Amino acid sequence: MDHSWMNALRTSEEYENGVEEFIEFARRNAPTKNGKYFCPCVNCLNESRGDVDDIRDHLLCDGINLRYTRWIWHGEEVITDCPSHKKEGVDVMEQERMEKMIHDAEVESFAQAHEFDSLRSDAETPLYPGSKYTRLTGTLHLVNLKATCGWTDSSFTLLLELLCDMFPEDNVLPNRMYEAKKILSTMGMEYKKIHACPNDCVLYRNEYAGLSECPNCKTSRYKVKKDGGCREGTTSKRQPSKVLWYLPIIPRFKRLFATATKAKKLRWYSDERICDGTYLRHPADSLQWKKIDEMFPQFGSEPRNLRLGLCTDGINPYGTLTSIHSSWPVLLVIYNLPPWLCMKCKYVMLSMMISGPKQPGNDIDVYLAPLIEDLKKLWEEGVDVFDAYKKESFKLRAMIFTTINDFPAYGNLSGYSVKGHKACPICEGDTHFRQLKHCKKK
Repeated sequence: MDHSWMNALRTSEEYENGVEEFIEFARRNAPTKNGKYFCPCVNCLNESRGDVDDIRDHLLCDGINLRYTRWIWHGEEVITDCPSHKKEGVDVMEQERMEKMIHDAEVESFAQAHEFDSLRSDAETPLYPGSKYTRLTGTLHLVNLKATCGWTDSSFTLLLELLCDMFPEDNVLPNRMYEAKKILSTMGMEYKKIHACPNDCVLYRNEYAGLSECPNCKTSRYKVKKDGGCREGTTSKRQPSKVLWYLPIIPRFKRLFATATKAKKLRWYSDERICDGTYLRHPADSLQWKKIDEMFPQFGSEPRNLRLGLCTDGINPYGTLTSIHSSWPVLLVIYNLPPWLCMKCKYVMLSMMISGPKQPGNDIDVYLAPLIEDLKKLWEEGVDVFDAYKKESFKLRAMIFTTINDFPAYGNLSGYSVKGHKACPICEGDTHFRQLKHCKKK
């Protein structure tokens, strides 16, 4: 298709004719949902659908997104400059998934045009002339191999240096782990390092982002020298006293639905589960699941809406009994999946890591704030997600279905006192307790 009209003035006849050609092309090739297509205008950015008349009005009044140079959401085929991708036997589905991930990066990082341009360039540049891998796909496969095999960053850097030396001289493979991270960082799978008060008072974000000491306990945000002086340098170079690692969950849910096989598995309980009312084969057979469907019928009517299990507990990362260091990972389990996949490491999602050295205790809610904000957004508003299995966009919502933890961690998460005479959260005031006659504990 001719795309030259996209750069013409919107008041010109060339642009108007181009809009009509685009609409006719979409009618012939694009998948529809209730007679509606994705709108590529500068405001919608292919995130929302509209009928033909609405799309025409948007394109004429607002203009088309000039970065939408390949109409992959309207039926145009993916084309790559790498010759080997044109041969038979190449994994075309992988290339399509890459295009969808790049599309997500374009929408979410539209303000950072240079980042998207760099990502697009990496996706089209072969590792070396004649290679079937591009700079992006090659790096992605290698980093995935690193994660699967548990390689350290230093060993992975040595591997990249060796591969760069083995490949032809004009290869564009990154030669360090740092460079590989830079290539993949624009794909939306980032993590956030959030400074925290060492006494678990606040996270230095939102209104506290610019503070250098805790507004509650007045403790320094940064590590202090033994002589009492602060480390020199700018704020960005000073070492924080405590850090929370947060891995945003919304981009990761989008990636799950971006692959057709995984998107199909996420609706297994609705499409393939045996429902005879006899056996408890899946959490969907439980009374709690059915009760939620009754209380929130709009949520339950969409089988792709996620029901999550939140898991947390303290671990000793150093593996020695003499160390009292305790770090707390917060994991999410997706119960939409088949029962044999729910607890597989591949699908258990690490959402945050609360660093030690001491456990957060009842102040764990301070650290859970970023996760709770994303979960509230998923519950109250939902987010637009493309389902690669159904070939359509939908509004994804999610909820915390259950928590998995031991009894002390349950007390921290719920804010309920699990000690003393009324420790049972079910019986509460009606708890029947017995106290040893000579015990001094109250």
